[in-house]
Amino acid sequence: MNHKILIIDDDIDLVEVLRIVLENHGYTVMDAQDSERGLRMIKRERPDLIILDVIMQTEDEGFVLAKQIRSDPEIAGIPIIMFTAVCQQTGYVYNKNEDVLPVDEFVEKPVMPTTLINLIEKYLAKKSIHE
Repeated sequence: MNHKILIIDDDIDLVEVLRIVLENHGYTVMDAQDSERGLRMIKRERPDLIILDVIMQTEDEGFVLAKQIRSDPEIAGIPIIMFTAVCQQTGYVYNKNEDVLPVDEFVEKPVMPTTLINLIEKYLAKKSIHE
């Protein structure tokens, strides 16, 4: 199955690097540069997984969008990998055991392509089990 992945990030260069990596692994890649367009694409395209940045037009835009996704029963089950440089830019350190974020995984940029592919495969496998 050709899985669809939506990247929501305002860094066009990063999006294109991710696109190359993901397409080379057989994924269909879509992108949006802000949360408003991203939410429209999620509802229209129903991606299998979302890679979401935190800091776009505002410092918490990605967190706000993740909460919107999780509050909508039609799209709430789509896995979200939060892919961000928020620690570098703000000093915030995410602790998976203490912080309650509406995402499946929190990954600090930069990340090795193999690590990202392994995470994507992990969450797509979990998603297909629950469908």
